[in-house]
Amino acid sequence: MRYRGKKVLVTGADGFIGSHVVEALVREGAQVTALAQYNSFDSHGWLDDVPDPVRRELHLIRGDVRDGAYVNRILRDQAVVFHLAALIAIPYSYTAAHSYVETNIIGTLNILEAARQWELERVIQASTSEVYGTALTMPIPESHPLQAQSPYSASKIGADMMAESYARCYGIPVAILRPFNSFGPRQSERAILPTIIRQALDPECEAILVGDTSPVRDLTFVEDTAAAFLAAGASESIEFGRAYNAGSQRAVTIADLLALVLELSGCKKAVQHDKSRLRPENSEVRALLADSSLFERETGWYARTSLRDGVEKTIAWWRDRLQKGRVRREKGYMT
Repeated sequence: MRYRGKKVLVTGADGFIGSHVVEALVREGAQVTALAQYNSFDSHGWLDDVPDPVRRELHLIRGDVRDGAYVNRILRDQAVVFHLAALIAIPYSYTAAHSYVETNIIGTLNILEAARQWELERVIQASTSEVYGTALTMPIPESHPLQAQSPYSASKIGADMMAESYARCYGIPVAILRPFNSFGPRQSERAILPTIIRQALDPECEAILVGDTSPVRDLTFVEDTAAAFLAAGASESIEFGRAYNAGSQRAVTIADLLALVLELSGCKKAVQHDKSRLRPENSEVRALLADSSLFERETGWYARTSLRDGVEKTIAWWRDRLQKGRVRREKGYMT
Protein backbone atom coordinates (compact mmCIF):
# COMPACT_ATOMS: atom_id res chain seq x y z
CA MET A 1 0.00 0.00 0.00
CA ARG A 2 3.06 2.26 0.16
CA TYR A 3 2.57 3.57 -3.39
CA ARG A 4 -1.21 3.70 -3.72
CA GLY A 5 -2.18 7.22 -4.78
CA LYS A 6 1.44 8.42 -4.47
CA LYS A 7 2.79 10.83 -7.10
CA VAL A 8 5.89 9.15 -8.49
CA LEU A 9 8.23 10.24 -11.27
CA VAL A 10 10.43 7.72 -13.09
CA THR A 11 13.34 9.05 -15.13
CA GLY A 12 14.67 6.74 -17.80
CA ALA A 13 11.19 5.25 -17.94
CA ASP A 14 11.65 4.49 -21.63
CA GLY A 15 14.54 2.11 -20.92
CA PHE A 16 14.77 -1.60 -20.25
CA ILE A 17 14.61 -1.59 -16.44
CA GLY A 18 12.74 1.71 -16.27
CA SER A 19 9.77 0.41 -18.25
CA HIS A 20 9.46 -2.56 -15.87
CA VAL A 21 9.67 -0.26 -12.83
CA VAL A 22 6.85 1.82 -14.34
CA GLU A 23 4.70 -1.29 -14.82
CA ALA A 24 5.30 -2.40 -11.23
CA LEU A 25 4.41 1.04 -9.85
CA VAL A 26 1.18 1.19 -11.86
CA ARG A 27 0.22 -2.23 -10.48
CA GLU A 28 0.81 -0.84 -6.99
CA GLY A 29 -1.60 2.04 -7.65
CA ALA A 30 0.91 4.88 -7.95
CA GLN A 31 0.21 8.00 -10.00
CA VAL A 32 3.15 7.63 -12.36
CA THR A 33 4.79 10.31 -14.46
CA ALA A 34 7.11 8.59 -16.92
CA LEU A 35 9.98 10.65 -18.33
CA ALA A 36 11.39 9.55 -21.69
CA GLN A 37 14.26 11.31 -23.42
CA TYR A 38 13.03 13.67 -26.09
CA ASN A 39 13.37 12.48 -29.68
CA SER A 40 11.95 13.44 -33.05
CA PHE A 41 10.44 10.01 -33.78
CA ASP A 42 7.34 10.39 -31.57
CA SER A 43 8.64 7.43 -29.54
CA HIS A 44 8.53 6.72 -25.83
CA GLY A 45 11.02 3.88 -26.11
CA TRP A 46 9.99 0.65 -24.41
CA LEU A 47 6.95 2.40 -22.93
CA ASP A 48 5.43 1.98 -26.38
CA ASP A 49 5.53 -1.79 -25.72
CA VAL A 50 3.94 -1.91 -22.26
CA PRO A 51 0.40 -3.32 -22.06
CA ASP A 52 -2.35 -0.86 -22.98
CA PRO A 53 -3.96 -0.90 -19.50
CA VAL A 54 -0.63 0.21 -18.02
CA ARG A 55 0.02 2.84 -20.67
CA ARG A 56 -3.42 4.38 -20.16
CA GLU A 57 -2.56 5.01 -16.50
CA LEU A 58 0.67 6.87 -17.29
CA HIS A 59 1.41 10.55 -17.60
CA LEU A 60 4.00 10.44 -20.40
CA ILE A 61 6.44 13.33 -20.74
CA ARG A 62 9.60 13.90 -22.75
CA GLY A 63 12.71 15.76 -21.69
CA ASP A 64 16.35 15.50 -20.69
CA VAL A 65 17.78 15.19 -17.17
CA ARG A 66 20.73 17.34 -18.27
CA ASP A 67 18.33 20.31 -18.35
CA GLY A 68 18.31 21.50 -14.75
CA ALA A 69 15.47 24.00 -15.16
CA TYR A 70 13.26 21.36 -16.76
CA VAL A 71 14.05 18.80 -14.05
CA ASN A 72 13.20 21.36 -11.38
CA ARG A 73 9.77 21.97 -12.94
CA ILE A 74 8.76 18.34 -13.33
CA LEU A 75 9.77 17.37 -9.78
CA ARG A 76 7.83 20.18 -8.11
CA ASP A 77 4.64 18.21 -7.41
CA GLN A 78 6.15 14.75 -6.99
CA ALA A 79 6.56 12.77 -3.78
CA VAL A 80 9.06 10.15 -4.95
CA VAL A 81 11.48 9.97 -7.87
CA PHE A 82 13.08 6.83 -9.25
CA HIS A 83 16.15 8.08 -11.09
CA LEU A 84 17.10 5.54 -13.75
CA ALA A 85 17.98 7.89 -16.62
CA ALA A 86 21.55 7.25 -17.71
CA LEU A 87 23.82 6.52 -20.61
CA ILE A 88 24.66 2.85 -20.04
CA ALA A 89 26.35 1.30 -23.07
CA ILE A 90 29.89 0.56 -21.92
CA PRO A 91 31.44 0.38 -25.43
CA TYR A 92 30.11 3.84 -26.35
CA SER A 93 31.64 5.31 -23.18
CA TYR A 94 35.12 4.58 -24.55
CA THR A 95 34.57 7.05 -27.38
CA ALA A 96 32.15 9.56 -25.82
CA ALA A 97 33.14 9.86 -22.16
CA HIS A 98 32.12 13.51 -21.87
CA SER A 99 28.48 12.71 -22.65
CA TYR A 100 28.47 10.15 -19.81
CA VAL A 101 29.62 12.78 -17.34
CA GLU A 102 26.92 15.17 -18.52
CA THR A 103 24.08 12.65 -18.34
CA ASN A 104 25.07 10.42 -15.44
CA ILE A 105 26.69 12.92 -13.08
CA ILE A 106 25.20 16.29 -14.00
CA GLY A 107 21.80 14.68 -14.60
CA THR A 108 21.89 13.12 -11.14
CA LEU A 109 22.95 16.45 -9.62
CA ASN A 110 19.92 18.11 -11.24
CA ILE A 111 17.62 15.48 -9.70
CA LEU A 112 19.17 15.93 -6.26
CA GLU A 113 18.98 19.73 -6.39
CA ALA A 114 15.31 19.62 -7.36
CA ALA A 115 14.57 17.04 -4.65
CA ARG A 116 16.28 19.29 -2.14
CA GLN A 117 14.29 22.36 -3.19
CA TRP A 118 10.89 20.64 -3.23
CA GLU A 119 11.55 18.39 -0.22
CA LEU A 120 10.65 15.10 -1.88
CA GLU A 121 9.87 12.13 0.34
CA ARG A 122 12.50 9.95 -1.34
CA VAL A 123 14.92 9.66 -4.24
CA ILE A 124 15.95 6.21 -5.47
CA GLN A 125 19.25 6.45 -7.31
CA ALA A 126 19.99 3.66 -9.78
CA SER A 127 23.60 2.57 -9.48
CA THR A 128 25.27 -0.46 -11.06
CA SER A 129 27.49 -3.38 -10.12
CA GLU A 130 29.97 -2.12 -12.72
CA VAL A 131 31.26 0.34 -10.09
CA TYR A 132 33.03 -2.57 -8.37
CA GLY A 133 35.10 -3.53 -11.40
CA THR A 134 36.62 -7.00 -11.38
CA ALA A 135 35.90 -8.56 -8.00
CA LEU A 136 38.72 -8.60 -5.47
CA THR A 137 36.60 -10.76 -3.18
CA MET A 138 33.52 -12.84 -3.98
CA PRO A 139 30.67 -12.47 -3.36
CA ILE A 140 30.86 -8.67 -3.53
CA PRO A 141 29.63 -6.75 -0.47
CA GLU A 142 28.83 -3.04 -0.50
CA SER A 143 32.17 -2.42 1.24
CA HIS A 144 34.09 -3.67 -1.82
CA PRO A 145 36.42 -1.00 -3.27
CA LEU A 146 35.05 1.00 -6.19
CA GLN A 147 37.09 0.49 -9.38
CA ALA A 148 36.43 2.49 -12.53
CA GLN A 149 37.26 0.11 -15.37
CA SER A 150 35.35 2.12 -17.99
CA PRO A 151 34.27 5.75 -18.37
CA TYR A 152 30.72 4.50 -17.84
CA SER A 153 31.52 2.98 -14.44
CA ALA A 154 33.49 6.10 -13.49
CA SER A 155 30.46 8.27 -14.24
CA LYS A 156 28.20 6.04 -12.14
CA ILE A 157 30.66 6.17 -9.24
CA GLY A 158 30.53 9.95 -9.52
CA ALA A 159 26.72 9.92 -9.53
CA ASP A 160 26.63 7.67 -6.45
CA MET A 161 29.03 9.97 -4.62
CA MET A 162 26.83 12.97 -5.41
CA ALA A 163 23.84 11.09 -3.99
CA GLU A 164 25.79 10.14 -0.86
CA SER A 165 27.01 13.71 -0.38
CA TYR A 166 23.49 15.16 -0.64
CA ALA A 167 22.25 12.68 1.94
CA ARG A 168 25.08 13.63 4.30
CA CYS A 169 25.16 17.38 3.68
CA TYR A 170 21.48 18.20 3.24
CA GLY A 171 19.64 15.21 4.68
CA ILE A 172 18.14 14.29 1.31
CA PRO A 173 16.34 10.93 1.70
CA VAL A 174 18.15 9.18 -1.16
CA ALA A 175 18.38 5.40 -1.45
CA ILE A 176 21.15 4.04 -3.68
CA LEU A 177 20.40 0.68 -5.28
CA ARG A 178 23.10 -1.30 -7.08
CA PRO A 179 21.43 -3.94 -9.22
CA PHE A 180 23.72 -6.56 -10.69
CA ASN A 181 23.27 -7.65 -14.31
CA SER A 182 19.56 -7.67 -15.15
CA PHE A 183 18.07 -9.58 -18.07
CA GLY A 184 14.68 -10.20 -19.60
CA PRO A 185 12.19 -8.87 -22.15
CA ARG A 186 12.98 -5.46 -23.72
CA GLN A 187 16.73 -5.63 -23.18
CA SER A 188 18.70 -4.44 -26.21
CA GLU A 189 21.59 -6.22 -27.82
CA ARG A 190 24.08 -4.06 -25.98
CA ALA A 191 23.94 -6.90 -23.40
CA ILE A 192 25.28 -10.40 -23.92
CA LEU A 193 22.15 -12.49 -23.31
CA PRO A 194 19.89 -10.83 -25.90
CA THR A 195 22.81 -10.86 -28.33
CA ILE A 196 23.08 -14.64 -27.97
CA ILE A 197 19.32 -15.25 -28.05
CA ARG A 198 18.66 -13.18 -31.14
CA GLN A 199 21.45 -14.88 -33.07
CA ALA A 200 20.25 -18.30 -31.92
CA LEU A 201 16.69 -17.65 -33.12
CA ASP A 202 17.32 -15.47 -36.17
CA PRO A 203 17.30 -17.59 -39.36
CA GLU A 204 19.48 -14.98 -41.06
CA CYS A 205 22.34 -15.73 -38.66
CA GLU A 206 24.40 -18.71 -39.79
CA ALA A 207 26.51 -18.79 -36.62
CA ILE A 208 26.52 -17.25 -33.15
CA LEU A 209 29.26 -14.64 -32.75
CA VAL A 210 30.50 -13.97 -29.22
CA GLY A 211 33.43 -12.27 -27.52
CA ASP A 212 35.04 -13.46 -24.31
CA THR A 213 32.91 -16.19 -22.72
CA SER A 214 34.97 -16.62 -19.55
CA PRO A 215 33.62 -13.70 -17.43
CA VAL A 216 31.32 -14.56 -14.51
CA ARG A 217 28.08 -12.68 -13.96
CA ASP A 218 25.25 -12.50 -11.44
CA LEU A 219 22.08 -12.36 -13.54
CA THR A 220 18.75 -11.17 -12.12
CA PHE A 221 15.47 -11.36 -13.99
CA VAL A 222 14.23 -7.83 -14.69
CA GLU A 223 10.92 -8.22 -12.85
CA ASP A 224 12.90 -9.05 -9.71
CA THR A 225 15.10 -5.99 -10.31
CA ALA A 226 12.01 -3.80 -10.61
CA ALA A 227 10.72 -5.25 -7.34
CA ALA A 228 14.06 -4.32 -5.74
CA PHE A 229 13.60 -0.69 -6.79
CA LEU A 230 10.12 -0.59 -5.29
CA ALA A 231 11.47 -2.14 -2.09
CA ALA A 232 14.17 0.54 -1.91
CA GLY A 233 11.51 3.20 -2.33
CA ALA A 234 9.23 1.78 0.36
CA SER A 235 11.50 0.45 3.10
CA GLU A 236 11.59 2.31 6.40
CA SER A 237 14.75 0.46 7.47
CA ILE A 238 17.34 1.38 4.87
CA GLU A 239 19.98 4.00 5.54
CA PHE A 240 19.91 7.00 3.24
CA GLY A 241 23.08 7.82 1.38
CA ARG A 242 24.49 4.32 1.40
CA ALA A 243 24.45 1.79 -1.42
CA TYR A 244 22.64 -1.55 -1.37
CA ASN A 245 23.34 -4.48 -3.67
CA ALA A 246 20.51 -6.31 -5.40
CA GLY A 247 21.43 -9.50 -7.22
CA SER A 248 20.45 -13.13 -7.54
CA GLN A 249 23.58 -14.25 -5.63
CA ARG A 250 24.09 -16.95 -8.27
CA ALA A 251 27.21 -17.01 -10.47
CA VAL A 252 27.21 -18.09 -14.11
CA THR A 253 29.90 -17.85 -16.78
CA ILE A 254 29.04 -16.45 -20.19
CA ALA A 255 29.99 -19.87 -21.59
CA ASP A 256 27.42 -21.59 -19.35
CA LEU A 257 24.83 -18.96 -20.24
CA LEU A 258 25.49 -19.60 -23.92
CA ALA A 259 25.03 -23.34 -23.40
CA LEU A 260 21.73 -22.75 -21.60
CA VAL A 261 20.39 -20.61 -24.44
CA LEU A 262 21.36 -23.21 -27.01
CA GLU A 263 19.63 -25.91 -24.97
CA LEU A 264 16.40 -24.00 -24.32
CA SER A 265 16.14 -22.64 -27.87
CA GLY A 266 17.04 -25.91 -29.56
CA CYS A 267 19.71 -24.12 -31.56
CA LYS A 268 22.40 -26.20 -33.30
CA LYS A 269 24.38 -23.35 -34.85
CA ALA A 270 28.14 -23.10 -34.59
CA VAL A 271 29.64 -20.65 -32.10
CA GLN A 272 32.41 -18.36 -33.34
CA HIS A 273 34.58 -15.96 -31.33
CA ASP A 274 34.65 -12.42 -32.70
CA LYS A 275 37.57 -10.21 -31.60
CA SER A 276 35.58 -7.06 -32.38
CA ARG A 277 33.28 -7.91 -29.46
CA LEU A 278 36.07 -7.84 -26.89
CA ARG A 279 36.45 -4.95 -24.46
CA PRO A 280 39.73 -3.04 -24.40
CA GLU A 281 42.55 -4.67 -22.43
CA ASN A 282 42.24 -4.11 -18.64
CA SER A 283 38.64 -2.98 -19.07
CA GLU A 284 36.83 -6.33 -18.99
CA VAL A 285 35.19 -6.98 -15.63
CA ARG A 286 36.13 -10.59 -14.99
CA ALA A 287 33.65 -11.51 -12.28
CA LEU A 288 30.56 -10.09 -10.58
CA LEU A 289 28.63 -11.92 -7.88
CA ALA A 290 26.40 -10.06 -5.46
CA ASP A 291 26.24 -10.22 -1.72
CA SER A 292 22.70 -8.87 -1.29
CA SER A 293 22.25 -10.03 2.30
CA LEU A 294 22.14 -6.50 3.70
CA PHE A 295 19.36 -5.41 1.36
CA GLU A 296 17.46 -8.64 2.02
CA ARG A 297 17.63 -8.08 5.79
CA GLU A 298 16.46 -4.48 5.53
CA THR A 299 13.67 -4.94 2.99
CA GLY A 300 12.80 -8.63 2.71
CA TRP A 301 13.50 -8.55 -1.03
CA TYR A 302 15.17 -11.43 -2.82
CA ALA A 303 15.39 -12.61 -6.43
CA ARG A 304 12.54 -15.07 -6.95
CA THR A 305 13.03 -16.07 -10.59
CA SER A 306 15.51 -18.83 -11.43
CA LEU A 307 18.00 -18.28 -14.23
CA ARG A 308 16.44 -21.07 -16.28
CA ASP A 309 12.89 -19.71 -15.94
CA GLY A 310 14.04 -16.19 -16.73
CA VAL A 311 15.95 -17.26 -19.82
CA GLU A 312 12.93 -19.26 -21.03
CA LYS A 313 10.72 -16.17 -20.70
CA THR A 314 13.29 -14.04 -22.48
CA ILE A 315 13.61 -16.51 -25.36
CA ALA A 316 9.83 -16.55 -25.73
CA TRP A 317 9.79 -12.74 -25.94
CA TRP A 318 12.50 -12.68 -28.59
CA ARG A 319 10.82 -15.45 -30.57
CA ASP A 320 7.62 -13.40 -30.64
CA ARG A 321 9.44 -10.27 -31.82
CA LEU A 322 11.23 -12.11 -34.59
CA GLN A 323 8.00 -13.68 -35.79
CA LYS A 324 6.40 -10.24 -35.92
CA GLY A 325 9.39 -8.76 -37.78
CA ARG A 326 10.08 -6.22 -35.04
CA VAL A 327 13.83 -6.77 -34.76
CA ARG A 328 16.34 -4.45 -36.38
CA ARG A 329 19.34 -6.54 -37.37
CA GLU A 330 22.66 -4.86 -36.74
CA LYS A 331 26.14 -5.75 -35.60
CA GLY A 332 26.14 -6.60 -31.90
CA TYR A 333 28.08 -4.80 -29.21
CA MET A 334 31.08 -6.10 -27.33
CA THR A 335 30.40 -8.49 -24.46
